[in-house]
Amino acid sequence: MLLAQLRRIQMVIRTEVLVLPSRIAVMLFALFLLTAPFYWPDPYLLRILTLASIFAIFAASWDLLSGFTGQVNFGHALFFGVAAYCAALLNLHLKFPPWVTVPLGAVAAVGTGLLVGIPCLRLKGTYLALTTLSFPIILMGLVFAFPDLTGGELGVSGLSRLAGSRVGEYYVCAVLMLGAGLLMWKIGDSKTGIIFHAIREDELAVRTAGINTTKYKILAFCLSGFFAGVAGGLYAHVMRIAGPSTLEVSLSFQAVIWAVFGGMVSIYGPMAAVFILFPLLELLRVVPQLRNLAFALIILLILLYMPEGLIPWIRDRIEKLCPRCKARNFARRSHCRICAAHMH
Repeated sequence: MLLAQLRRIQMVIRTEVLVLPSRIAVMLFALFLLTAPFYWPDPYLLRILTLASIFAIFAASWDLLSGFTGQVNFGHALFFGVAAYCAALLNLHLKFPPWVTVPLGAVAAVGTGLLVGIPCLRLKGTYLALTTLSFPIILMGLVFAFPDLTGGELGVSGLSRLAGSRVGEYYVCAVLMLGAGLLMWKIGDSKTGIIFHAIREDELAVRTAGINTTKYKILAFCLSGFFAGVAGGLYAHVMRIAGPSTLEVSLSFQAVIWAVFGGMVSIYGPMAAVFILFPLLELLRVVPQLRNLAFALIILLILLYMPEGLIPWIRDRIEKLCPRCKARNFARRSHCRICAAHMH
């Protein structure tokens, strides 16, 4: 039985993964993350990869909502902050362990997605973006208004660790990031993802086809809130504090920057952008006076010469679409791997 499963996995890897450079890159990246502590045991480097894994989930969750459905959310930190505070308060006051508080924080973020999504259904474009921007600001005001519960400016500290060691925390975050990324990618590649695409392109046409766009827009808010909530709960336990910084407007715009830099409507683009830009920011700490300037110049250059994002630009250089069946193939192939059509 086990041997048959191994052969099946080997067959899938050979026929589905090794046929495209992008899939090979994803497999190598996953192997790198799963083996990094063995040859990169430095606690500081592991902390960078741990936080990058958390923010990769957060960035991809923004792409699932704003990239796929076109519902531009400039207040995405709301989901992150709600989950972080929920996990922190449950852990601190009710002594729930992290494996309970993180899912409950994600559920609280889903509820927040409902509360935000329903009143925003009739809004589009700039009006929607500005409305969503106001929600984390309102919640931050409530945090400062009830310091006995939320800790005010200092936040809620003294939380339990996510795992017993730094390496354990890293593996929890890395594995959850890979799993969440795969799940979000599958959602985007499913029938639901196709409807999300259609809503972004022409909502009126989707309604005319008899599809309940209201249901799918609320679903997008809830799914996005869930994954952002997972990231928020993980962040609270890794940092052992939940404070106003989890609700800052800058965090929401950071998710937008990651998504646009890596490539929207892809899930893997924003995640890859986090693993590029987050360590880069840490590296630029050696020149603190020029840190923000250098970071901004890098982003501007990417957006100027690669307007669709870095990862789609690279993918289009190493892979080509078949003119007949639209399957992706290695750019150097002369015939399609699916239908054998001529590629050039």
